[in-house]
Amino acid sequence: MESFWGTLKCEKYYLQPYPTFEKLERDIQAYIHFYNHERLQAQLNGLSPMEYRTKAA
Repeated sequence: MESFWGTLKCEKYYLQPYPTFEKLERDIQAYIHFYNHERLQAQLNGLSPMEYRTKAA
């Protein structure tokens, strides 16, 4: 969990100011989706976390 939030802050939060909490919340939700469904990882044989879990099941 700590690694995820650290990555989110570096890749999203610190790059732009957020005028409203709602904008920040939308960006966090979009990043969570990206992190789980689209971000490919070398440790998972080039699959996203969801693809890896689906393949393992």
